[in-house]
Amino acid sequence: VGYDGVGRVDPEVPMPRTSPQAAVLTELEPVVAENLDRHIRMAKEWHPHDYVPWDEGRNFAFLGGEDWSPEQSRLDQTAKAAMFVNLLTEDNLPSYHREIATRFGRDGAWGQWVGRWTAEEGRHGIALRDYLVVTRGVDPVELERARMDYMTTGYDSGDKTPLEAVAYVSFQELATRVSHRNTGRATGDPVADKLLARIATDENLHMIFYRNLVTAAFDIDPDEMMKAVAHEVMHFEMPGANMANFRKNSTIIAKAGIYDLRLHHDEVVAPILRTWKVFDRSDFGPEGEQAREQLAEFLSGLDAQATKFVESRERMRARMAAKGEVPIQV
Repeated sequence: VGYDGVGRVDPEVPMPRTSPQAAVLTELEPVVAENLDRHIRMAKEWHPHDYVPWDEGRNFAFLGGEDWSPEQSRLDQTAKAAMFVNLLTEDNLPSYHREIATRFGRDGAWGQWVGRWTAEEGRHGIALRDYLVVTRGVDPVELERARMDYMTTGYDSGDKTPLEAVAYVSFQELATRVSHRNTGRATGDPVADKLLARIATDENLHMIFYRNLVTAAFDIDPDEMMKAVAHEVMHFEMPGANMANFRKNSTIIAKAGIYDLRLHHDEVVAPILRTWKVFDRSDFGPEGEQAREQLAEFLSGLDAQATKFVESRERMRARMAAKGEVPIQV
């Protein structure tokens, strides 16, 4: 779940446009147009270059300067891991564009949204990389090699249906917002904190867009939407799950409280399900009811896992404190 997920990559099987779920996408077109207009009104223009302390920059050895060394970074191991994962996740934007363009199409309001979303997301990788290279926060050679490997592998969500895809991105955008926001705090750097807060604001607006579409889809086809939501919650994994060293870095991130099971349950899954009134609806048929029951059972287990993880982390922090060590936390 979340940063503790295991990457599973299956061949993509695009949904035929004549499927019942594709018909729901057609019915959602006016809702997409309305929410696209709302998004454009709410979104504020910003520029990546404004968030980078350029006066800290200097040449590397290739141009007669000095290459990177660990002592040049002001980030601790936790902040480095989180920034590394967050940036590499943003780097796979071409794969994400393909994912949503394949499922939502490139025509009409859906196509306009796909283009707008892609353009906005593109700023995130630009700003994060510029910040890290200029401030020498991480090894730029390691970063570039990791980018090449990860983008070559790409991201493939498997055979998600259009409704599963729109449910997934509702949760994923909020999860990314939480991760970016907490990473900013973990850096201890006001510049990075401000940059990641700005990126998190974008992610929040993207989440609201998708969340509103799911709200409308519940009214159009409640059973299919309920099944899609249950499936995505129960099989959720972040898009970076197939990244090299993801498990190692996700453990560091979770131990620091940047993103863990507790946050995933309390700040991502639960609030969105409440907005959709998943456990208050009375319009489900047998399939929808079954999916809701399965989801409720899964959430109970997730909550228990989250509690167990937090208790374990607190015991670890207490042991570190007893030894005079300073636990890393956000």
